[in-house]
Amino acid sequence: MYAQMIKTASKGVKTREEMTDQEREFQDKIDNDIKIEPRDWMPDDYRRTLIRQIGQHAHSEVVGQLPEGNWITRAPTLERKAILLAKVQDEAGHGLYLYSAAETLGETRDELVKLLHEGRMKYSSIFNYPTLNWADIGAVGWLVDGAAIVNQVALQRTSYGPYSRAMIRICKEESFHARQGYHAIMKMAFGTLEQKKMAQDAVNRLWFPAIMMFGPTDAASTNSDQSMAWKIKVKSNDELRQQFVDQTVPQIEYLGLDLPDPGIKWNEERGHYDFSDPDWTEFFNVIKGNGPCNVDRLSDRKKAWDDGQWVRDGLLAHAQKKSAAKLAAE
Repeated sequence: MYAQMIKTASKGVKTREEMTDQEREFQDKIDNDIKIEPRDWMPDDYRRTLIRQIGQHAHSEVVGQLPEGNWITRAPTLERKAILLAKVQDEAGHGLYLYSAAETLGETRDELVKLLHEGRMKYSSIFNYPTLNWADIGAVGWLVDGAAIVNQVALQRTSYGPYSRAMIRICKEESFHARQGYHAIMKMAFGTLEQKKMAQDAVNRLWFPAIMMFGPTDAASTNSDQSMAWKIKVKSNDELRQQFVDQTVPQIEYLGLDLPDPGIKWNEERGHYDFSDPDWTEFFNVIKGNGPCNVDRLSDRKKAWDDGQWVRDGLLAHAQKKSAAKLAAE
């Protein structure tokens, strides 16, 4: 379905005069903060944009298990192992919530996975970077999940009901993820000199990939204007990025770590921190599939899908058997 609808690209935000009566009625619901539900009429581009965004979000949750799952067996203590195992399990659940939300729009989970495997649907660029040591796992929990929370708290107010409600549950769990990551980094920052150096290195390497998570600048984002008009997004990429920087810089300073960006400084006039732009050439290169771990991440997802085929076949056969038995009993 999405593969067919993708050809119907949005041509910009319509004025009320350009809208049909049905579109005006739909926009009035959006403007009055009335949630759009699966059975409601919606423009094709609204549905297409939601499928793209929710699908990419779901894929990010699932692919996001890979850089952390790699460290479950190597966590430094049993407590850390249990915490990380719970976190990775949560990410799988988040993916399921989001795939289910996409299904309410008429897109099957199998089709979404197929689009991912064929490279026609993306996931967050941050997961194409390696986790080289245990400090990286703390930094991922703190910075990456911290950035995710900034984005997802805003998405609790998104206009599509199933997506909004999924975000409420997800945000509660993401808060735990960010706290455990910060606690892991804190232990290292306040530990030995070698541990502090590892923490500093992890923050230095993951800082710019983390602020890239909010997407390109507003000027370069092709979908933001319409998504904002439909309240699929309620804050722009640049607003969310600024919010993340403002909340994270004091945390870095509390840890006694050096700021990972020499351009960070408080701007009294703006009431916000100034910061350097990330390397947008690198960002778009990673999105195109040329990041450090793109090939490995997609290969691992395809292998997991293929290896799990027997489970899906068994569940489907069981469901069909139960359905047939129920019909026979009636």
